[in-house]
Amino acid sequence: DVWSDPGETTFLINRCHQLRRKPLKDYSVEDLRLMIGQNIGLEYLLPLAIECLQQNSLIAGDYYEGDLLVSVLRVKEEFWLDHPDLRGQVERIVSEALDPPDEVIDALRAFQEQRG
Repeated sequence: DVWSDPGETTFLINRCHQLRRKPLKDYSVEDLRLMIGQNIGLEYLLPLAIECLQQNSLIAGDYYEGDLLVSVLRVKEEFWLDHPDLRGQVERIVSEALDPPDEVIDALRAFQEQRG
């Protein structure tokens, strides 16, 4: 997709536009959290996030322990239906998470309910 210049807008919109121009190899945990939270570039960013989460399931961006995992768990159900392999990887990560904070537990419940 080609995005036009957003002009004068919110911090979040401007940041997303900036991140679309940033090489993926230079993404931070916070960059991944933000873009995944906006459902942008999931095909490319979720595998990178999963790599981070496999090393530390409760890795933090700028907000709290486990905030990247929460963003991943909140991805829309339609994406997971098309990518069951990635969903399986996330399920394995979650099953190994030790003492997750309440925010993670709440997001996990919603993620698990998506399966019906």
